[in-house]
Amino acid sequence: MSENTMPDKMSGETLDISEQRKQELKQLFPGVFTETTDAKGEIVETIDFEKLKAELGSFSDVYEGRRERYGMEWPGKRDCMKLIQEPSRATLKPCREESVDFDNTENLFIEGDNLEVLKLLQKSYYGKVKMIYIDPPYNTGKEFIYPDNYKESLETYMAYSGLVDDDGKKFTTNTASEGRFHTKWLNMMFPRLYLARNLLREDGVIFISIDDNEVENLRRMCDEIFGEENLLACFSWRTDGNFDNQAKIKNCHEYILCYTRNEAFFPHPPVIDPNTSEDSKIFKSEIRNTVVKNGPKNPVSDIVLPIGFPAIFSEGVVEPRDDSWPHYLTVANFKDGKLTSPVIVRSGWSSKVLLEAFIVNKFQPVLDSKGQSTCFEVIASGAIEAVKERSDTQSHVISSLAGFGGSQKAASEIESLGLVFDDYPKPTSLIDYFVKMNEGDDFVVVDFFAGSGTTSHSVFNVKSDNNSEKQKIKFISVQLPEPCQETTKAFQAGFETIADVCKERIRRAGQKIRQEREGQLDLEGRGELDLGFKVLKLDQSNFKQWQTPSGELDADQIGKTLDAFANHIDPDATQEEILYELLLKAGYLPTDKIETLDLAGKQVFSIRDGELLICLEEEITAELIDEVVELVFGQFICLDKSFQGNNQLKVNAVQTFKSRSQNSETEMVFKVV
Repeated sequence: MSENTMPDKMSGETLDISEQRKQELKQLFPGVFTETTDAKGEIVETIDFEKLKAELGSFSDVYEGRRERYGMEWPGKRDCMKLIQEPSRATLKPCREESVDFDNTENLFIEGDNLEVLKLLQKSYYGKVKMIYIDPPYNTGKEFIYPDNYKESLETYMAYSGLVDDDGKKFTTNTASEGRFHTKWLNMMFPRLYLARNLLREDGVIFISIDDNEVENLRRMCDEIFGEENLLACFSWRTDGNFDNQAKIKNCHEYILCYTRNEAFFPHPPVIDPNTSEDSKIFKSEIRNTVVKNGPKNPVSDIVLPIGFPAIFSEGVVEPRDDSWPHYLTVANFKDGKLTSPVIVRSGWSSKVLLEAFIVNKFQPVLDSKGQSTCFEVIASGAIEAVKERSDTQSHVISSLAGFGGSQKAASEIESLGLVFDDYPKPTSLIDYFVKMNEGDDFVVVDFFAGSGTTSHSVFNVKSDNNSEKQKIKFISVQLPEPCQETTKAFQAGFETIADVCKERIRRAGQKIRQEREGQLDLEGRGELDLGFKVLKLDQSNFKQWQTPSGELDADQIGKTLDAFANHIDPDATQEEILYELLLKAGYLPTDKIETLDLAGKQVFSIRDGELLICLEEEITAELIDEVVELVFGQFICLDKSFQGNNQLKVNAVQTFKSRSQNSETEMVFKVV
């Protein structure tokens, strides 16, 4: 039977990163792609690197014949790229009993290894995340956990978390006594940051906490991944603590590296440094600056101020002078706040073109290069000032962060919720500040080293602030179910894993805000805040994946192998678990609204108002296909086994979808799994 008469088989793998990069290159240089014939005689698409060099011109000649290159190398970096390109066949299984407002919330808490999770999020969230904040292990000599073998990432996690029998695969640890101290940390961080960049929007930004141990390596690694031109700041954060104890040098700071996806698209952050004094000029309604600027790039030149040029004072005289800038060549008389006769002024100018445009515009406001309304006035000293209207949203961010507190304040915040956390959490005020740096009221914030859940808590804080317009922001927090050591306060309080602490903190933070909001009249009409979260847990796919057996098999072994995969769906998998896996693999959000429809007596799930329909029934009928075709305008996915061997029905379904697509403005896709 012809392949084009059968439905497409849905891929069970995550986004192919190398293919994605190839398509991005193809958009930039379509002419470098060509078709050739491989060893099997099949036509394949390849890249003509000579054409690519020609397209790049002299830029490529810089490296011609040279071995020396500026860059960062370390043992294992090549395996990092293999790890990035290795697809994940895992899934995220919903856990209703640990969630809050499961069916309505758009916030996600994902329990699992963040590398596998980042791969699973690629299709759904590629280019959709506004902000990422992470507080990764600082590599201070204490242990951190990561899978050392890129081929066994999921399997290692499954054994570590107790989801499968332990067969000897373990997460490895890193201590200062190991010879690969720095390289193991780099090998852990590089693929995660690489995949994280894919998630960022064009105006997206990432904040990464770090200290002196790895800040240099982290910055060089981020320069390679994000581009050094996209470094927005290397913030120094003055942490609070006990600094009066004796030490050769007492460290009282950490760093937060901030990179954008594309610096040109990231606007000025609409926040003011919290340490700014109340009498700062930034709080004044006007921005006033002298236009005098002398130097090699600002040669002295004359400007004629005509009759009517405005002054800040009502009446007065500026005598001719050459001892202060600007020079006045003749006397300047002012009456009723205006110049009464023309006068020549001489100086180097910072805004000469704009000043002359103001004069030509008969002293009406003109727009500067930033779109700010600008006027010019003479002040009592004879100086000329540019006067700009200050916008409603100010941007005043400095690279030294202070006044946010430290781990002690953060621990107190957690304790106020009746919880404990033994590591070094970040204060919510710090993350609140970063969240507020982003424009817009509806965006996604990701933290894939969630720890105690500070980022999730901060998102709740910001969206519940009476003065905030960010009521629709949402979070995705990812945390490994790392066991709490028996000596820790968290374990003694009854928490088995750090992920358990994180989930409980998010629950209690949301509940506290709900209680505080009750009866507040000023919140009327703002709608109900989303203070829930949906828990998903990393696990093996619900579908058995075909893997080519190693070595030669006899007929009996082949038969047994085929029998093993005859029913490729995990018999223990629930319908909801299968549904969520298909959502992810199809590139839809696990927070998309799901409705249940009754079509031809069968249960069908509708996602995004019919953009995607999924049927997991045991039997597909012709009547169901007819009703689905009339309703769907995007994709329809069902189980291959649901056709129960009726290939004719399957062929008819394919033809029905093709016929409908030809009579529609959008293509309808029919897939089986």
